[in-house]
Amino acid sequence: MSRPPPGLFIERVMPSVDGGRHPAKAVAGEPCVVEADVFRDGHFVLAALLLWRRAGEPSFRSAPMALVANDRWRGEFPVEEGGRFVFTVEAWTDRYASWLADFEKKVKAGAATPADLASDLLEGVLQVERAAERASGRARERLRDAARRLRAEPDARLALELARDPALREPVAAAQERVDVVRHDRELEVIVERRRARFGAWYEMFPRSQGTVPGRHATFGEAALRLPAIRELGFDVVYLPPIHPIGTTHRKGRNNALTAAPDDPGSPWGIGSAAGGHTAVEPALGTLADFDRFVAAARELDLEIALDFAIQASPDHPWVKEHPQWFRRRPDGSIRYAENPPKKYQDIYPIHFEDEEWQPLWEELLRVVEFWIGHDVRIFRVDNPHTKPLPFWRWLIDRVRAEHPDVIFLSEAFTRPAVMKALAKVGFTQSYTYFTWRNTKEELTEYLTELTQPGMLAFFRPNFFVNTPDILPPILQTGGRPAFRMRLVLAATLSPSYGIYSGFELCENEAVPGTEEYLHSEKYEIKVRDWNAPGNINETVARVNAIRRENPALHRLDGLRFYVTDNEQILLYRKATPDRSNVLIVAVNLDPLRPHHATAIVPLEDLGVPPGGRFEVEDLLTGAVYAWSERNYVRLDPAVEPAHILRVGRRLP
Repeated sequence: MSRPPPGLFIERVMPSVDGGRHPAKAVAGEPCVVEADVFRDGHFVLAALLLWRRAGEPSFRSAPMALVANDRWRGEFPVEEGGRFVFTVEAWTDRYASWLADFEKKVKAGAATPADLASDLLEGVLQVERAAERASGRARERLRDAARRLRAEPDARLALELARDPALREPVAAAQERVDVVRHDRELEVIVERRRARFGAWYEMFPRSQGTVPGRHATFGEAALRLPAIRELGFDVVYLPPIHPIGTTHRKGRNNALTAAPDDPGSPWGIGSAAGGHTAVEPALGTLADFDRFVAAARELDLEIALDFAIQASPDHPWVKEHPQWFRRRPDGSIRYAENPPKKYQDIYPIHFEDEEWQPLWEELLRVVEFWIGHDVRIFRVDNPHTKPLPFWRWLIDRVRAEHPDVIFLSEAFTRPAVMKALAKVGFTQSYTYFTWRNTKEELTEYLTELTQPGMLAFFRPNFFVNTPDILPPILQTGGRPAFRMRLVLAATLSPSYGIYSGFELCENEAVPGTEEYLHSEKYEIKVRDWNAPGNINETVARVNAIRRENPALHRLDGLRFYVTDNEQILLYRKATPDRSNVLIVAVNLDPLRPHHATAIVPLEDLGVPPGGRFEVEDLLTGAVYAWSERNYVRLDPAVEPAHILRVGRRLP
């Protein structure tokens, strides 16, 4: 006789991206936490199981799930190394636990007759006996013995004690028939990556500007001499703009001039010359062997090198002659150069991805990435990925990740929200964000609240760059040194990954009037800097990065909560680990020009502090120690310290 369809449902399984159409993201060394709504009609007790396996493995492993609240169940599985994993959820009615819950209610209520209780007890005995038939070995004998003892026990309360004993409940649960088992209708995927995928401090520098003689092109060897200082500032990743040969046709001059002087180095994004293309290095920097030595020097300092992957070409790139079909042409036959109105890039040809012979193009771009992986590069910052097809990125990243799961891709796409999210969904590890233009309390709170929603956390990892060679935000142009320190603290404490472009630590803020472009932009000329010039914020950068390393709460995004202040210029928020073993409270004066004060309101229950209680906080920037409670006075003078980074300590009497 067939059974009716099961009335049990599994919904809202997380992490899930667009219903499972894209993989979620996780970090190696931490458990992958899975939640689901599991429910059915009536008052039955349910059981749920998390099933998981590495992609390609033939069978699932399992881990129990526990009821959290209101039909929400949670389980986790370990992921100690990177790769692609598959998971789903099973659930069924726990017949014995359901019987036990009803029997316990009747016994405790004391309203049932002895005959009714005996009948109810017999129902449980029969379930134990059926479980014994399905069990084997010692478990079968234990269950048979338990069934005999239950049958022989005349006292309902003592029988209840026997029935509730975990020594009985666990083997019954393992052996009982799952008559209405239901599996979620989709197997979901999660991409597990190394910790650097989520947490790291990035420093962007032009290797050609790391010399000491004005106007002279530096080499990889000279750039390597700069690495110890970058490490002392506390950075983890050194990101290099393109290091490839730079074309001469339509080479840009200083300040984006259309005509270059003989000694102008050109833009590194004008890739390709007679010296080669995307798998060659600019001869003025040195050779591939010199680059390898540069990477090795970084590794010795526990620094990683990230390379810019810019899919474009100068008119002198070998591809222009060898593969003319890879470029879009105007009706007059000329190749269309790149534009982003009002900006024009006459020295750059964009790639035409819509040609009928697209497969060789895709394979060539994969070869480029694999070439640099072969030179020990494991991080790629991708230039303008939103101008290339999403299917291409899914294909390329999947192909790379299948052989090299430790490779990280950062999406540099300042574009529409849906496109930024789509790039993250198809595989990009991290994403540039709108943080650069979020300045007010309302803007920051709204944007970070969006980024920390469970749906976003499942796939979108932000990287808060405070400036780039293309972007000198107005707040940095007008706010002076305090603005640089304030934006540093915001980026470094709000996001697990953040970055600065070199010169930020020197508070460089001279812009082309009316724009966000740097005047005397390093994109078009070689700079020589005094890295210890007066007014630098090196000490603040190093201290903030040390605080990040020492506090796991800053290694994640999901522990962020905003608190209330009565001043719109004082932003207050909490960062915490899931177990609240590390909790920070950060207060930032968003006005770089004036001191502000406020009452900072801290929900004590959020910190595990009883009502009316007090707790100790230590300012990790200054070393000062304060006693805080629910309401606290904060005054921040940007000329002195624009922020508090307070580590929550012991409760106070």
